[in-house]
Amino acid sequence: MIGYITIGTNDLPAAKAFYDALFEGQEVRLIYENDTMVTYGFGRDKPALLVTKPYDGHPAESGNGPMVALSVADKDTVDLLHARALQLGALDEGAVGWRGDNFYGGYFRDLDGNKLNFYIWRS
Repeated sequence: MIGYITIGTNDLPAAKAFYDALFEGQEVRLIYENDTMVTYGFGRDKPALLVTKPYDGHPAESGNGPMVALSVADKDTVDLLHARALQLGALDEGAVGWRGDNFYGGYFRDLDGNKLNFYIWRS
């Protein structure tokens, strides 16, 4: 059902540098870019993360409640990407760890204050 998720930025070059470095070495890749947005994903037929300057020209603002959850392959990847996000200047919004028996995740806010997490779900 989800085609893509959009988050805002006020500094597209800085946001692109952040996400390029964050996803380095992962299967996620830059699949589209222009002068107002960059899009990351596994291909155009899969859900994607779009980082954009707001269309209406007003400043991008992060929400308190909305969050983008990014599923990854394993616990080590959660650890790696959460730590990398913090090294790139993200703010910790919840250290990596188990939440319940089946969910392992780590939360952060990117350079524009957007809340994201990397997680795995064991069934």
